[in-house]
Amino acid sequence: MGYSSQSGRLEGKVALITGAASGLGKATASKFISNGAKVVLADIQHQLGQDAAKELGPNASFIACDVTKESDISNAVDFTISKHSQLDIMHSNAGVACKSPPSIVDLDLAVFDRVMNINVRGVLAGIKHASRVMIPRKTGSILCTASVTGLMGGLAQHTYSLSKFAVIGIVKSLAAELRQHGIRVNCISPFAIPTPFVIEEMSQIYPGADEEKLIEIIHRSGALEGANCEPNDIANAALYLASDEAKYVSGHNLVVDGGFTSFKTFSFPAPDQVL
Repeated sequence: MGYSSQSGRLEGKVALITGAASGLGKATASKFISNGAKVVLADIQHQLGQDAAKELGPNASFIACDVTKESDISNAVDFTISKHSQLDIMHSNAGVACKSPPSIVDLDLAVFDRVMNINVRGVLAGIKHASRVMIPRKTGSILCTASVTGLMGGLAQHTYSLSKFAVIGIVKSLAAELRQHGIRVNCISPFAIPTPFVIEEMSQIYPGADEEKLIEIIHRSGALEGANCEPNDIANAALYLASDEAKYVSGHNLVVDGGFTSFKTFSFPAPDQVL
C-alpha cells in the first residue's frame, strides 16, 4: 500500500483510527497519510497493527486498543495528544461481524451483547474521548463506520444490522450537541466489499460457500453497472468528510453503495439459490 510524503487535503492534521490494522481502516489510514496527515492506528491486533504502521511509513504509529475497554480508548486519545499535541480527526471504525443464526427465535443474546459492545459502545466511547480533547479547541471531525445494513432490513443478521442502525443514530444525536463546539460528526455506509471482515459475515449467510463464491455473490449483487465497491472508495469518502471541503457537513450518513439502497427491496440471493 505504501505511503507518500506529498502535501494534500489533510496537511497538518492528526487522525486516530480504530480498527486500522487491516481492511477499510488501513485503507483510510493510507489515504489520510498520502494527503498529509499523521495517523495513529489503534487496533486489538497487535502484530498486524505494528506491521501496518511500519508499512505506512513515518507518519503512522500504532497503539494497542480494545474498544470494549473505555480505558484503552482513552489511552489511545491521550497517546495521540502526547505524540502530536492535537487530535483533528477521530474515526471510530472498529467493528466485528456477527456469527449468529438468522432467525429472531434463535437469537443468542450473549452474542448480541458482545457485538453491541464493540460496534456501538466502542463507537460511542471513541466519540466521548475524542470530544473531551476537541471541545476545548472548538474544532474537530468525527467519523464512524456504519453500513447499508443499517439502512435496510434483511441485508444481514439482526444483531449486526441493529448495531449499524444504532451507529447512524449516534451520529444524528451527537452531531446535534457537538455542533455548538464546532465539531462535525458524520458516518459512512458502505456497500459490501470482499474484505476478510465481510467474507466472515457472508459465510454465516452462506455456510459451505468458498471465498471465491462469496466474492462473486457480493460483486453480482452490486447496483452500479461496470463497477464494484472497493476499499479505496470508502477511504475517499472518509477523506472528503474529514477534510475542510466538508466544513459544513455534519450529521450526515454518506452512503457509498452505487445506488443499491435507492431501489433494491432485497439484497443477496437465498442460500438455496447459490449452493
